[in-house]
Amino acid sequence: MKGALRVTFGGSGFDRRADLRKDPQHLDHLLDEESSHVLPVWRGKPLITGQNGDRLGLLRADHPVFADAPDRPVFLGLGDGAAMFAREVSAWAGPLSDMSAIGAFIDDSEQTHPSLTKDHRFAELRQIMTRLSARDAELAATAKGLFEWHAANGFCAHCGHRTDVTQSGWQRLCAACGRQHFPRVDPVVIMLITHGNDLLIGRSPAWPDGMYSLLAGFMEPGETIEAAVRREVFEESGIIVGDVSYLAGQPWPFPASLMIGMRGTAQSTEITLDPVELEDARWVSREDIADAWASRSTTLIAARKGAIAHYLIRNWLSDTLD
Repeated sequence: MKGALRVTFGGSGFDRRADLRKDPQHLDHLLDEESSHVLPVWRGKPLITGQNGDRLGLLRADHPVFADAPDRPVFLGLGDGAAMFAREVSAWAGPLSDMSAIGAFIDDSEQTHPSLTKDHRFAELRQIMTRLSARDAELAATAKGLFEWHAANGFCAHCGHRTDVTQSGWQRLCAACGRQHFPRVDPVVIMLITHGNDLLIGRSPAWPDGMYSLLAGFMEPGETIEAAVRREVFEESGIIVGDVSYLAGQPWPFPASLMIGMRGTAQSTEITLDPVELEDARWVSREDIADAWASRSTTLIAARKGAIAHYLIRNWLSDTLD
């Protein structure tokens, strides 16, 4: 697919330098360098700065915001000759008035740490991802994904013993049984299913009224990507899918998915809804989608900007999928 690397969180060419993760002395030296940067992350929210909140708030390693951080920084890689790290600062309690929004489907709250100026604030990544440069978006997604993985994997899945962080945040090691645990992502197929001029869309009951997106679902063990596309579409909507092809991929650290964007051609059109998975599914025309994206529809809201669903639908509308 032309321009597939322009999908949010991908394509910045960031140098992760995995070879340096096993050299803690060298990384300590890099962390002390004046040119190095550390991204604070509070409860999954990266620090941003700028009048429009369009840049990551990268700080020096000795900044007071890290004073109570219990864990060492994780090494992200090298960017423009500078070492890039990220560090959890979730020990800070945060303003109580904003806590109800944390983790919500739409969280537009922003928090300012007492050691930071007002132009630095923590913001939910899905709310700001389209404002960030490709490099900043990839850094933020990498940091959030790593910290989500650490939060869910404090104990060994084999023996239950507590694990220790090694390789600058890219491994957890069990001292009891010797098992090594590495960050994992969950593959998810997301499908642009068409029939002539129509597109198949669906919605979850937890979404804002009128919001629809492409059908998606997790892959299962022993399953090919193509088989997962056909199975998920049939299970959720009863639609039979024929030809399937790959379009684009997107890291999606909410909490740990890799979205695999696929295109499929429907061989049937009658929808049999699975009410456990979806609140609604429907066929909509290009004209229906165009009206929704131009805010001319009273019943249909476009998929979230920055998500791969939005990216794929936009390219389908403009006939630039191939």
